[in-house]
Amino acid sequence: MSRPGNLSYPRRSDHPGYPPPVHHANHYYGHSHVLARYCGLDEQRPPRIHGYLQHGWNIGDGLAADHEFVTGTPVLLWSERTRRRAWSLGRRETYVVGAPWAYLVRMEPDLGVVELREGTIWYPFHGWEGQQVVGDHDRLIAQIQLTEPGPVTICLYWQEFQSRRVRQRYERAGFRVICHGYRGDWWENLDPQFLYRQLEEQRRHRRVASNRLSSAIFYGALAGCEPAVYGNPMLLERENMAFGGQARIRRDWPHLHGEQIDPALAREAAVAELGADRLLPPAELRWVMRWPTPADDRRHDETLAGTAR
Repeated sequence: MSRPGNLSYPRRSDHPGYPPPVHHANHYYGHSHVLARYCGLDEQRPPRIHGYLQHGWNIGDGLAADHEFVTGTPVLLWSERTRRRAWSLGRRETYVVGAPWAYLVRMEPDLGVVELREGTIWYPFHGWEGQQVVGDHDRLIAQIQLTEPGPVTICLYWQEFQSRRVRQRYERAGFRVICHGYRGDWWENLDPQFLYRQLEEQRRHRRVASNRLSSAIFYGALAGCEPAVYGNPMLLERENMAFGGQARIRRDWPHLHGEQIDPALAREAAVAELGADRLLPPAELRWVMRWPTPADDRRHDETLAGTAR
């Protein structure tokens, strides 16, 4: 299966016949594009997903606390553990489909693979458009310099990357500073290549680290990195503590915190949290999301059947 080139997601205003989406967050980080490719459909114009697709790891019901949801609409979650939490919180019509990242790792076994991995890709905890991070970057830089044995790549969220003040702090420390791209928002400025760039970067690094347990750590563990979680976790403005926050994360995943973490335990956790052992065959995934069947569905499904079982 070939890797897609530079894709441009059309503005809905430019395509009045384009299927209306259920929720704009379904397209964050190019998730819908990855799943459309897996299902043998047009990855440049992913079909409408009938439901809410989890777009990041969390310790609640898998959905963003600041988003409004219509009761009764299917909820497409990454893992069985998340589905059980969602059910206990009153969510119904819940389906475990696995994380788009896990599908991409399966589809791209060679992307970014190098003969010898080296260094660490480090993800400082970030905010988003509605909430900023408050913390001491200089203190974090000092701890990274004391801890990491090899070259360090700092990957900033697009907001922090656009801040010259924040970006130059890490550059002056001698780190390589990158950004995987823009997440996208409200069906515009989407970046179908986001996860491809992230996978390519992670597979060339030996370690993946952050100051909070997050999607990036689980992604890295599934991509073969040795994970680490250490440093001041920083604060998020008006952080929602409804599900227990950092205190609960440290209680539930103590083995995934520290400068050195057992890679085998980390991979086991990543498989469970990302649903990498629960990936659906293309035909079943299309059925869950109410997607059409491609013309060459038999050949496509036979190609991927072995990887999704």
